Amino acid sequence: MHQRRVLHGMRIAALILLLFTSAGWAAPDFDLRVPASPQDAAAAATISDLASRLIPVYQDSDPERYLANLSALQMAVGDYAAADISRSSLRDRRRKSDFGHPIGRGVIFDMYAHAKALESESHTTFADAFTHTYRETVRRLDARDAFAVSRWLGATPATSREALQKALDQYRGRGSVDESEAIDLISKYVTFDAYRTFGPLVVLLNAEDDHQRYASDSAIQIAGSNGSRIAISVVRPTGAGQSLPALLEFAGRETQNYTRESAARGYVGVAAYVVEKRKSAAGIDPLDLVGANARLVIDWITKQSWSDGRVGMYGDGYSGFGPWAAAKRLPPALKAIATSAASAPGINFPMEGNIFQNAAYGWSLRMNDDDAAEVTGEDDAAQLRALNEKWYRSGRRYRDMGRLYGKHNPIFIRWLNHPSYDGYWRKFVPYRQEFAHINIPVLTMSGYYTASAPGDLYYFTQHHKYNPHADHTLLIGPYEADVMHVGAPAELHGYQVDPAALVDLRELRYQWFDHVFKGTALPALLSAPVNYEVMGANEWHHAESLEGAANASQRYYLDAVAASGTHRLSLRKRSGDVAIQQTVGFVDRKDAAWTPPADYISKSLASRHGTVFVSEPLTNAINFTGLFSGRLDFEVNKMDMDLNITLYELLPNGDYTRLFSPTYEVRASYAQDRVQRHLLRAGERQRLSFKSERMTSRQLQPGSRLAMVLSIGKRPDREINYGTGGDVSEESVADGKVPLKIRWFGDSYIDIPIKK
Repeated sequence: MHQRRVLHGMRIAALILLLFTSAGWAAPDFDLRVPASPQDAAAAATISDLASRLIPVYQDSDPERYLANLSALQMAVGDYAAADISRSSLRDRRRKSDFGHPIGRGVIFDMYAHAKALESESHTTFADAFTHTYRETVRRLDARDAFAVSRWLGATPATSREALQKALDQYRGRGSVDESEAIDLISKYVTFDAYRTFGPLVVLLNAEDDHQRYASDSAIQIAGSNGSRIAISVVRPTGAGQSLPALLEFAGRETQNYTRESAARGYVGVAAYVVEKRKSAAGIDPLDLVGANARLVIDWITKQSWSDGRVGMYGDGYSGFGPWAAAKRLPPALKAIATSAASAPGINFPMEGNIFQNAAYGWSLRMNDDDAAEVTGEDDAAQLRALNEKWYRSGRRYRDMGRLYGKHNPIFIRWLNHPSYDGYWRKFVPYRQEFAHINIPVLTMSGYYTASAPGDLYYFTQHHKYNPHADHTLLIGPYEADVMHVGAPAELHGYQVDPAALVDLRELRYQWFDHVFKGTALPALLSAPVNYEVMGANEWHHAESLEGAANASQRYYLDAVAASGTHRLSLRKRSGDVAIQQTVGFVDRKDAAWTPPADYISKSLASRHGTVFVSEPLTNAINFTGLFSGRLDFEVNKMDMDLNITLYELLPNGDYTRLFSPTYEVRASYAQDRVQRHLLRAGERQRLSFKSERMTSRQLQPGSRLAMVLSIGKRPDREINYGTGGDVSEESVADGKVPLKIRWFGDSYIDIPIKK
């Protein structure tokens, strides 16, 4: 039987060569009645019929793409023997072109097609056929490739079902699809069908392979600081025969648990978090003792027989704060740090720009109270949004958040008592000269659309400022905070990401650790201290510093000239003292249900409590890279206000593309010094300089315009500054009966850093 299949495969391969070299073929459209859902009883027959009509006419000049698509068509019609042969031919071609590269995701369909062919030819069950294929395929892979395959196989079927449903909804009502659309729909159906078929078998098979490759222990507990208990999970390669460096993630209650992935890369994977805390009526700050506990875990690691005495720490978000907390008093065994979207207490959490954010209330409650389950999970966002609206409509003090929710939160109140970047916040992570003693390699990954980016840039800039010889590398691109977990998507809220930015950042992080611990070559993408993707140019650029990423600047003045509801960003300062009038009322709360727009591409700007400024069309392309800054010349009737600034590229087609997200926001009284508050002078003309803490890099195209929205903070999900000059968390709507009135003068400007 095998010999007949080989001969048949040779004939098909010869036919393939004739087909994909044919030219001049115009593919027809295909009639299609789209099923309602992937589970529709008619879905399989509909897709099979579409594939059967496409197979006889399908051609492609790219042999690898042809074979991949052909195998999907063959699987859709149920000809798994032919699909198995097509996948085999594809593997042979890729084996030559991808020699030395990691295994590709196509192995999933290799396994599925082969198992389905075995089921038919050997008259066995699919479960037996797939089990045989899994063992035959995965056991001969090295640990790194085997982990990749198990991770791909273990993806939830819901992901492929949602992708198929989206495609069905897209093509429904059309009546027909062209060839590329038909292939897209068929491929998504085959993926969905494959995952729902082998999904129930994968958990046990992956566990079986893990048992052979790794030694695991998830029942370890050690004593932590101040009466706490720390849970530790360890996964290490079996049969290593030598001690190994450890990669540690220290998190809150839960970790992403990349321990097995670390072990697959030749490290001991360690995850740790606090499982028991000392009870206290005043609450235990979840930011407190993280550094001390992380150092205890590092010390524990060095005493294990499998440890070579070297530890690297990594983390994202809250667990990205852990390495910096540990490094405040650098343990000798800590040899490298790699973080992404890292929390920096007092910088980007629980406030940013010295403005407290409501999300911190729910998070602190959850981290400190075992009974706080009602504000977690899938309902978390909806319940917190309801709390935001309730507080906003009430006009109550910000300190009353807990009373409105019905649960006392002493930690949140404690945070509100420290609106400046004072000693309370500085005790958690390195401060000033403490950065000078961090002489280990550090990797920071961040994104232009990452909420925590100001924290990432704070760690990077402060480290280099106080340690001129710091070995600290920054990589930043068009990414959101979850990029390390879900990968770099091709589309972000309507924005099509450049292909150059579609990088596996987790893989890059391991390559960097390999460079530090194993002496391998430094990845080319990390060749300079600052590495950034230029959106719109589809290129990675490299610089020695953030300031060095730009070598010039472009100044735009805020011009009072108005047209079509907007004002002008002008290259020339207008003579005279013409001012733009702006008024913000604090009493009106009809907008309590407002949420920030999610899309990064829009046809219009929401100038909520703000003023829109638009430049003239650019005559030449401009590479806008770095942190914009500016100076505001104004008169205001209050002693403080919260400023929001958002920048866009307005394309010739009318699309507004956000250059960064979320909005840059800062409390005016802290714009120049986050440690000491400097109140405004009500009723007097004054100037305020600022520098954004959000980086972007984009190639602005000729004919595009730069657009800016300058607004005043008044949001249901933020602390509201009524401008009395007192403790903002104590202010209520009663302090805002008089509207905020501002006059922006023409001496106001923003400076855009550019690379010539």
